[in-house]
Amino acid sequence: MNHHELIEDIKRRGNFRTIPADRTDSDILDFSTNDYLGLAGRDDLRHAFMSGDSALNALLTSSASRLLAATQSAYHELEQTLESLYGRTALMFNSGYHANSGLIPALCDKDTLILADKLVHASIIDGIMLSKCSWQRFRHNDITHLGRILDKERPDGHNTLIIIESIYSMDGDSAPIEELIEFKRRYPGVMLYIDEAHALGVVGDRGLGLAASSSDPDAFDIIVGTLGKAAASMGAFAVMSPTLRDVAVNRCRSLIFSTALPPLNAAWSTVMLKQIVEMDAERAHLADLAQHLADGLAEITGKIYTPSHIQPVIVGDARLAVELSAKLSDEGIKVLPIRTPTVPPGTERLRISLSASMTHDDIDRLLSALNQQIGR
Repeated sequence: MNHHELIEDIKRRGNFRTIPADRTDSDILDFSTNDYLGLAGRDDLRHAFMSGDSALNALLTSSASRLLAATQSAYHELEQTLESLYGRTALMFNSGYHANSGLIPALCDKDTLILADKLVHASIIDGIMLSKCSWQRFRHNDITHLGRILDKERPDGHNTLIIIESIYSMDGDSAPIEELIEFKRRYPGVMLYIDEAHALGVVGDRGLGLAASSSDPDAFDIIVGTLGKAAASMGAFAVMSPTLRDVAVNRCRSLIFSTALPPLNAAWSTVMLKQIVEMDAERAHLADLAQHLADGLAEITGKIYTPSHIQPVIVGDARLAVELSAKLSDEGIKVLPIRTPTVPPGTERLRISLSASMTHDDIDRLLSALNQQIGR
């Protein structure tokens, strides 16, 4: 492979990426963060934690994998907190990527059929590929299409894993949770795997996500959540039955062969989880901001937008998305372009991400800038 030619080809297609410079200007409006509840900037919480016993007694490194680490108390406390919230056993991972890429091959065997929504995250796709199982994608949020595939490939649903996200990271729309619960009742041999990365903290009772607040949370065999977004920490978790947890501990390569996150990080995650379940006011404010943004975008473009804390503005061309992002940056507004392969070709976009720390004035500032660039 000629790497120089590879980079030149990426540049020609408008998909060349670089790591952005630090933007900590006090007047910068960051619409590319996943800090949905505004916790990442809460100095009061950070200072209180760092001066408390949890931080003072926690190590800055695990120095080993989770199966070998000498100090486990911070991990156990985090998992016990999750168990108290979800009512099922929990297992901590280093990241959402580690969770998905490790859990899926660990829970599957050569006889498993995996059916995944067309728009699931790359970490899920990589986990599927590592599993070496037979798999197919169904049309996004299309339960009818999912049923047709299953009726053809495995009418009794036996040994089938269906994987979805609760809120999709690039479109901000929600999975048909109740329809999936009914679907599982039709196919009792099916296992449901749901990634709540962009729902945790934001939606559902106490911010625990869509599955936990559904009519039958137990219909979802594996619930994955990440701690680096609304929870303002790092890492991920999965809640599942004790048997599935044992399988994961014994077969999940991303857990077995990775040095565990520092105990200090696990202690902070526990504090953040206890914080977010009390933040109903922030969730309501975030929903209000999402409605205000959706209404404003509809007025600018003439299109219909469903309110969400994640809102795509489809441009349809990689170079145009980069140019629009640069023009907004000149106005002190950070909205980074999303291009293929993150999204399908022809759906290149700006991904607007909201935080409860924002105000209506912040949204109006973004809308005004967008109107100058893309207003009809």
